[in-house]
Amino acid sequence: MYFLKFKLYFLKMRFKLLVINIILCTFFNSFSFADDKTSGLNFYTGMFDFSDDGKRSTIYGIEHQNENLYRDTIFGRISPVTGAMITADNATYVYTGIETNYSLGAINITPSFTPGWYRQGDGKDLGHPLEFKSEVQLSLDLSEGTNLGMSYNHVSNASLGDKNPGANSYMFNFLKRF
Repeated sequence: MYFLKFKLYFLKMRFKLLVINIILCTFFNSFSFADDKTSGLNFYTGMFDFSDDGKRSTIYGIEHQNENLYRDTIFGRISPVTGAMITADNATYVYTGIETNYSLGAINITPSFTPGWYRQGDGKDLGHPLEFKSEVQLSLDLSEGTNLGMSYNHVSNASLGDKNPGANSYMFNFLKRF
């Protein structure tokens, strides 16, 4: 039992170190990238399932956005997004999907839809490993290639499992394009 707790703690710490390394590498290498900033990393933290007092938990995550692989549709320019998140209760969610960005001057609205694989850990039982995340992000351009924002998402299994409690989360986002 103690070995399992140590292993989970070790994995959580490794994920946090990975996020810190990516942030530092992105910061120090951001000056050498080309001016065409169409790929980016979004680092976020917030509260997972804030509406459930019993299973509320801090969340950390990272997303990769690549506008080079876009498709023009009736909804606008859609591009892929891939990411991972972990909660303080060791619940994890790895996902990939699509997003679109609507720019209103310095303000951006970014809705996304990302199916993914959820592992409960010591966190909330969402009823099925396959979950779907719908999110909307509101961000402000701080400078060319840097945004600061807030997002809200809902994770649900669309009634694939025996139960479908869902989880509502809010996050603060830092996006760096390179």
